[in-house]
Amino acid sequence: MNKLDGQPATEPLQLRLCSYNIHKGICAANSRAILPQLRHSIRTVNADMMFLQEVVGEKQLADLSSKKVSGAAVEYPQFEFLADEVWPHYAYGRNALYQTGHHGNAILSKYPFDEWDNTDVSHWRFSQRGILLGKLEIGLYVICTHFGLFGRERKRQLVQLLDLVAERVPDAAPLIIAGDFNDWSGSLDRQIRHRIGVQDVYREAYGRRAKTFPAKFPVFSMDRIYYRNMELIDAEVLSGMPWQQLSDHCALYAEFSIPC
Repeated sequence: MNKLDGQPATEPLQLRLCSYNIHKGICAANSRAILPQLRHSIRTVNADMMFLQEVVGEKQLADLSSKKVSGAAVEYPQFEFLADEVWPHYAYGRNALYQTGHHGNAILSKYPFDEWDNTDVSHWRFSQRGILLGKLEIGLYVICTHFGLFGRERKRQLVQLLDLVAERVPDAAPLIIAGDFNDWSGSLDRQIRHRIGVQDVYREAYGRRAKTFPAKFPVFSMDRIYYRNMELIDAEVLSGMPWQQLSDHCALYAEFSIPC
């Protein structure tokens, strides 16, 4: 039996997930704090898991975790505020540390984690990056990452990502890798797909990479969801309203079937 829902073990598990660079909960157009609106919008997706980048874990000045923002009290670190009452399990990897706080990647999940940890893949002091890797009780391995802005930096981070997958993720295990790869040229896409046998959700669904940046008129393919040992059901770029007002990136959605 499936320990999560009591269904027979032969019945596959349906899994909906979303990857989103939330721009620290700040509207890219006018620098207004909009975390409550963002929380409302991501909940309408009805995802089982959220893979988030640029999530503030602590901010002491202009504190988003304590002051009133757009008429709603935000009382937690951003990942806790976003997860509250919907995603009871979450992992946060602190990457960028500064005088007033820090931000990083987060995974929000309806399913419990067996374990998770964050790997520092920073190559310059001014560009702090990480790879957040977890294993869920359902046997799914999940990775959330945000690669750097420079080509050499991204190439090094790709090598570290590939090494992590090779060392930590069994070949037969279901795997999701999601995040903002800043790979606007697509130069890393072929390498990651061929080296570790993953597939890109949007390429599989539509034959091309998803365009997710900038949110108001997406022309660049920055955000990806890769998978292996799962069946893709659907993939979609969440664009237009309200998404173009919430962040400088569009969100990327995918739905899967996982053999139990």
